[in-house]
This record gives sequence, structure tokens and C-alpha cells, in this order.
Amino acid sequence: MARYPQDDYSQKGDTTPTPSENKEDIAQKEVLDHDIIGNSNVTREEAMHHGHLTDEELEVQKKLLRKIDFLIMPLVMLVYLMNYIDRNNYAAARLQGLERDLNLTGEQYQVGLSILFVGYVLMQVPSNALLNFSGRPSWYIGFWVIVWGLVSTLTSQVSNYGEIVACRFILGLVEAPFFCGVLFYLSKWYTKSELAFRMAIFYSASLLSGAFGNLIAAGILDGLAGARGLAAWQWLYIIEGVRHHSLKAPLFKLTERNQSITMSIGIVILFVLPDFPDTWKILSPEMKFVANRRMAIDAAEADVDEAGGMSQLRGIKLALTDPKNFFPSLTETLGYGNTISLLLVAPPYIFMVFWSLGHSFASDKYGMRYWFWMYPIPIVIIGCFVFMFTDGFGPRYFSLFLLNFAFTMNNTIYAWIASSIPRPPAKRAAAMAFMNSVGNAASVWTPFTYTDSSAPYYRPALGIVIGLMSLAGIAGTILRFYLDRQNKRFERLENSDTQLTAKDLQRLEKTAEMEGIDIATARQLQKGFRYVL
Repeated sequence: MARYPQDDYSQKGDTTPTPSENKEDIAQKEVLDHDIIGNSNVTREEAMHHGHLTDEELEVQKKLLRKIDFLIMPLVMLVYLMNYIDRNNYAAARLQGLERDLNLTGEQYQVGLSILFVGYVLMQVPSNALLNFSGRPSWYIGFWVIVWGLVSTLTSQVSNYGEIVACRFILGLVEAPFFCGVLFYLSKWYTKSELAFRMAIFYSASLLSGAFGNLIAAGILDGLAGARGLAAWQWLYIIEGVRHHSLKAPLFKLTERNQSITMSIGIVILFVLPDFPDTWKILSPEMKFVANRRMAIDAAEADVDEAGGMSQLRGIKLALTDPKNFFPSLTETLGYGNTISLLLVAPPYIFMVFWSLGHSFASDKYGMRYWFWMYPIPIVIIGCFVFMFTDGFGPRYFSLFLLNFAFTMNNTIYAWIASSIPRPPAKRAAAMAFMNSVGNAASVWTPFTYTDSSAPYYRPALGIVIGLMSLAGIAGTILRFYLDRQNKRFERLENSDTQLTAKDLQRLEKTAEMEGIDIATARQLQKGFRYVL
């Protein structure tokens, strides 16, 4: 597909700069000429095509989305499923004897739980900066998947408090690049009207892991505890970390002679996950063109860094200056044994998989983020009160379904922020990583709020949840009004009489260069862009 022709201004007079003119003056003049005189080579209808895809391009887009959905989404979901199972083995292992076998006190166990998130938070922002700098998501993400698979498998060999804390901290460091990296990666492939539903599909892998990870743990506890002289929690790490093994092999040989599921998936990521449309070999030139152009239209400007690559440190600075799992412990309080407690974890997660998919599909369909962010808040708060102040199995178990509505907010906020963070990519990468690290920082200290003394109601912990949900509602409302104010600014700039600033012109030049069009048509492309509210 050929690029659209550029305007020919030779018929409008000599544009050679006079001593009193500069580059910005000429660019401003070109925009005014386009608005007032018109274009001799490109009709108004053709120029408007720069603000949306043509019918032909829309047909290409359908084929493109099918390719993206059927390859990229299953791969990232599979890795996220393993990510959550590996990370959350620790909580299930507690019910299988890990705390007793390692001679951990209650406080030591909580340190082991929270220390993972210290490493996780510390690695988020620098990791996304490195990802954007590397330009090879497949190799970057694949490498870290392999490393965390190895660390998780080796955790089965720990024998004391110091070793479990070290493994958990390292696991946090090596898992951190994946989630925030994939959020940034998906924002390079999907437009803001497509992103929430794909985020929900991606995030559903974590919900499935919450269900099936504990089902696996229940099966291990019921059938393998003590087999071959190994504790149930050791089998949990081995079975969920190793694809095939000989039961006759000593434990220390298992990690040397067998492949981890996670590590095998990491190798697949290295060679199968496409980096970007320009480098995906199965795409035709026409598909590559449409893939890039639709993202430029969605962003109202080219989605690229400065020439030569924006400084990643500057991207972090721009992001920071822009204004914009305890279920096994909870189910244990319902009065059943360890196996039943693990089985009871699954239904709330499975329910939320289907609800969150419908939630995010509707959010994309109606182009709304704020109200889909707000409605789960009172539901979660009600769930907290029910769990805190009732005793019967029915209401307490029902409250777990209500508490899980918090997961729908994750789908919404990641899509909302991804579509609201101004370009360039270095800024978006840092901003998404920073947002995710702040959110996960709570996991460093919240384990200490679920104390044995506060069981079975955990009122201090759930009281904190109520407070944080209230703050989330306030923050979402502030973001909504801020974006509405920005949209009014875009509306003002669409007025052809509005004088463009030097910064406005610089952005138009970058977009024009990327799209192979002139500055006037690049401005036409930006008309109609609005942040999603």
C-alpha cells in the first residue's frame, strides 16, 4: 500500500526562508495555507483519511488483529499463568507444612511473603526503561522468564529461613520485568478502544492461576505428602516447576536434569513472540503499514522516541512529572480442613474470569473507563464489611466473591493509563512501570496486617482495604476531570484560527516524518483525538 502523497506547496509561492523567517514560521504558514487555501494535490476527503482508516485499511486491520490475538495473547497469558502460580506457591505451601519444616515463626513467614515484593518494586521502572531501550521485547521478556523458572524450581531445596527469604527476594527481582513489560508491549500493538478487553484477557490468567494453582496444591496435599520422603510443599514447587522427572532421582538432581515448564515457555518466547510490526516476518508490507498507521492515528501522533532513541532517564523523568493474595488464609477461617480450604479458593476466581471479560468488553465497546473503574469500589467495600462482621459460612464465602471485584479495576486502570499517557514510548514505559510498582509496594507491608491475632475476621487488614478503595475512587475522579480538561484543550486547538506553539509544531513535524505526509495533513490527523473518559 503506497503512502499518501505529500502536499506540493510550490504552486503557492516560494517558501525559501527570508532572513526574518525561521523553520517554525514556515511550518505555521503551511498549516494556515492548508486551512485557508486548500491543497492542490490532496482532496479534503483524502486528507480526512489521515484521521481514520480507509475501508480497505479496515479490512486489513481485521486480518491483522486476528493474527495478533491468536499468537501474542495466548503466549503472554501462558507466561502470566506460570508467573502467578510460581509467585503464589508460597501461600499454598504454608498450608502444606513449609512453615513447620523450615522452623519459621509467624513473623518470619510474613517476611518471606513480603520480601518478594521488595525486589519486585525495585526492579519495575529500571526494567521497563531497559525493555524500551533494548527494542527486543521477545528476547528481553524471554530471558527473564527462563531465569525466574530456574529460581522457582530451586526454591524446592531451601532448608531454613535465610534461604527462603533469599529465594523470594531474587524471585521478585526476576519476575518484575514481565508484568509491567507486557503492559507496555501490548500498548504498542492495541489501540485504546481495544486495550481494556485484551488487558482483561491477559489478566484472566492470574485469576485462573488463583483457581487452578490451589486446585493443584489441594491434590498434592491429599495424595503426595510424604511420597519419596518429600514434604507436600516440596512436591508443589517440583510439580509446578518441572515438566517431567524421574521419581528415583534425588531432589538436587531434579533441577539439573529436567526442564522447568516456565523455562521451556521462556525459550518459546525468545523465538516466537514478535517484537513489533516492522520486524514480524509473517506480516505483509500492507499489514505492517496499517499496524503502524492505526497506532499513530490512535495516539494522534507518531508513537516513537526522539531521533536516536529518547534517553530512558528522561523518559522516567517525564513519567514521574506527569500529573496523570491471602485467599487461602481467608478460606481457612470458614471452618474446614486444609484441602477443602484450598478447593474453596477456586470458585471466586473462576467467576471473576468471566465477569472481568464482560466488564472490559463493555468498557471498550462504550468507550468508558471512569464508571467502570468506580462501580466495583462499593461492591468490594460491602464484601469487606460482610467478612468482618458475619459468622455464617454462606455470607462469609459470598463476601469472597465481592472482594474479587477489585480485580476488574486492574483491567480498567491499566487500559485507562496506557491510553492516557502521552507519547513518547520511553515515557509511557516508565509511567506504566512506576504505576505498577506503587501498586505492588502495598504487598510489602500488607502481609503483616493479616495477623493470627486478628483471625478469623482480619478487621485491621480489611479496614485498610476499605480505606485504599476509597482513595482509589478519589484518584479516579481526579484523573477523570484532568483528562476532561485536556480534551477541552484539544477541542480548542482544532480551531483553525488557533496559533500553534513551537511544541505543537515539533510534534506535528515528527508525525509528518513518520507517516510520510506534510505538517498540514499531520494536523488533520490529530483532529478528533480525545482521551477516553
